[in-house]
Formats: sequence, C-alpha cells, structure tokens
Amino acid sequence: MNKRMLVALVALAGVFIALYLTLYKLGYIGTLVCAVGSCEKVQTSKWATFLGVPVGAWGVGYYIAVLAMAIAGLTPILAESRGLSKLMVGVTAIGVLFSLWLTYLELFVIDAICQWCVMSAILATILFVLCCLDLRDVTALMYETAEAAAERLKDGSFGIRNTSEVALRAVRGESEESR
Repeated sequence: MNKRMLVALVALAGVFIALYLTLYKLGYIGTLVCAVGSCEKVQTSKWATFLGVPVGAWGVGYYIAVLAMAIAGLTPILAESRGLSKLMVGVTAIGVLFSLWLTYLELFVIDAICQWCVMSAILATILFVLCCLDLRDVTALMYETAEAAAERLKDGSFGIRNTSEVALRAVRGESEESR
C-alpha cells in the first residue's frame, strides 16, 4: 500500500468524523456521543462556526478535497506527479494550522475539549506527515530517474560515446538506424 492510498484511507475517516460533527451542529443528531471531554460545549460555542458555516462542514470539505487528490494521485497519469504532491502538502498544512487554531480555542478560550475535534486534529497531522513523505518519495524518484539516464549516457547505452560523435553524425545527417 503506497502513501497516497493511506492518505485516502485517513481522509475517509476524517470525512466521517467531520460529517458527524456537522450533522450535530445542524440539528440532525440530538446528542453527541463523547466519552471524554465536553463535546457539546465546544460544538455549541460561538467558535463552532467559521464564516457562517459550521466548522465540521469545513472539515468535510477539507477531507473530501484531500481524498479526491489522493485518489487522483493513484491514477497512472498522476502517480509520479510532483505538482500534485506539493499541492497535497500545501492543503494538508493548511488543515494542520486550522486544527492548531481550533485546539488553541478549545484549550484557552472555550475551556473544554471535544474528543472528535482532537481525533480530527490528529488525522489532519497524520495526513500532513504522509503527504510530506509522499513528496519526498516522488522527488527522490525524479532524481533517481535523472541519475539513471545520466548513467546510461556515460556507459554508451544510447549508442553515442561522446559529443564529437554526435556532432559528426548531425553534420553528415546520419542516425543510429542508418549505420
């Protein structure tokens, strides 16, 4: 299982947690099941909405976006995409920063902890770490491929031994097939 598959799996778990919190905030669930902390105090505080939208709904959007990027990254055309890896690192970094801000609010402003929020923050952090590791792997693959090509040029695997031979062939109009 590669890192993008793990990202998709973790993001899917995040979708369920954020959806659960959103459904509560919208009134579809009567009571939050919370073994530790004061989930309802956190979810009914003024900080449970951001720009008029429940924070959980922002989480649903975030996790679905990360899930979509991870699934897209499993396709052959994007499997080695460094750009996608960079985008995933950037998006998950924003998720971690937002989670840190919300955790700060829970600890120092609301004076209550929501176990679901803590789990979401942990998932956001795991996603960021996995995406950083994915970027490292894709970048290493890019350099590994460039180094392998350079080695083939050095050992003559392309049928060209030196640059003067290339120049002579170009002047004469010769190709590898015409020899």
